[in-house]
Amino acid sequence: MTHDMIEAAVALADTLARENAALRALDLPRAMALLAGKHRASDAFEAARLRLPPDGGPDAASLRRLAGQLRQLAEENRLLLEHAMRVQGSVIATFAAAVPKGFATTPRYVAGGAMAEAPRATPIALSARA
Repeated sequence: MTHDMIEAAVALADTLARENAALRALDLPRAMALLAGKHRASDAFEAARLRLPPDGGPDAASLRRLAGQLRQLAEENRLLLEHAMRVQGSVIATFAAAVPKGFATTPRYVAGGAMAEAPRATPIALSARA
């Protein structure tokens, strides 16, 4: 196994582990801050993998173990990302449900028989910080 493969694998595993910890804590800003590093580490790992012989060379068994460990971290990362997106969707749905719906769209009439003015929506403000 080459030095650049080991370096790339360690960087990718470290980045995935840090992102997984942030996602477990639902610290989405911290997880997002790791995204560019995760892409760089993934690209470096892929580049190192492409430089290996097709059979993996003399360290093929070590490479398979390494790939298995990275696969586990990546699967955990996928599950945690899906969970974070569900949680974020629930929070957004809660806020959306709390927004006043206004009056029904059925036309209303005033005492003289004319149509009443459409009700105005209540002004609201939401902050979209993660």
